[in-house]
Amino acid sequence: MKSFREKVAIITGAGSGIGRYLAVLMAKDGADVCVCDINEKTLGETVAMLRKYNVSVSSHILDVSDKQSIEALPEKVIKDHGKVDLVFNNAGVGSGSYFKDMDQDNWDWVMGINFEGVVNSTRAFIPYMIDNSEAAIVNTSSIFGMVTVPGQTVYHASKFAVRGFTESLALEMKQTNPNLQIHCVHPGHIGTNIASAVRISEEDFKKSQEINAQSSMLSKNPPKSQKELGELFKNKGMHPSKAAKIILNGVKKNKSKIFVGLDAKLMDLSQRLFPRHYHKTWIFFIPLLMLFRNKKPLKSIE
Repeated sequence: MKSFREKVAIITGAGSGIGRYLAVLMAKDGADVCVCDINEKTLGETVAMLRKYNVSVSSHILDVSDKQSIEALPEKVIKDHGKVDLVFNNAGVGSGSYFKDMDQDNWDWVMGINFEGVVNSTRAFIPYMIDNSEAAIVNTSSIFGMVTVPGQTVYHASKFAVRGFTESLALEMKQTNPNLQIHCVHPGHIGTNIASAVRISEEDFKKSQEINAQSSMLSKNPPKSQKELGELFKNKGMHPSKAAKIILNGVKKNKSKIFVGLDAKLMDLSQRLFPRHYHKTWIFFIPLLMLFRNKKPLKSIE
């Protein structure tokens, strides 16, 4: 896919973070955009950002774990825009509890959004895209769909599931409908709001800080609250506009796997080179990477 001009893109989780900037960059490139999020306020802020571009914009308050709402979305998009060319299944959440301590509701909440939302959206939109000369489905997994840490069982389960589903679907489409590109995205540490919205108990929060300190994934002066953690995570990560740019470049180049950030690439490499002991390698490169994070937004959208 060489250009996004005059394409129609649907983006979930577009109220903030990567989803917001996928929408902005798509609009900047001349694509019509349909943005979806469960948060009406932040979604409205994204829509306001999109109004500066001469493209058609629609928005929907959407819970991606609600299968009926997902199934009803394609016809709404067709009504507003006439077609569907790209679907970015980007919405995601986390829960930091240990598996033995996790409430079933929290498990179902994460799986419902991170995995089932991706599957249901893909199933709903494929019939409207299958005969397009150019089209793409872009599913967001994570580098935590490649490697694991303690205290993230449900997040890993959902993101490994997205990876497996997407990679198999990509092979199927190559055999049957090669014009429909399928992409799996593996972001590293991106400065989004996901850590602020994590469902986690106070006890599990303390455990997670001990783990992060041991693996050098965060500051040696760990945050004292989830709010502080959310702010630290957002401020220390790659700016989501740069992550969105990497993803869109990957779509244009038809990369089946899109790694976002040097940390994601190195973590993936570590598990392939040292499958049993890859965690031990992180102490050598993660602290250094924290010093060179692309924390500023793209100049073109500032």
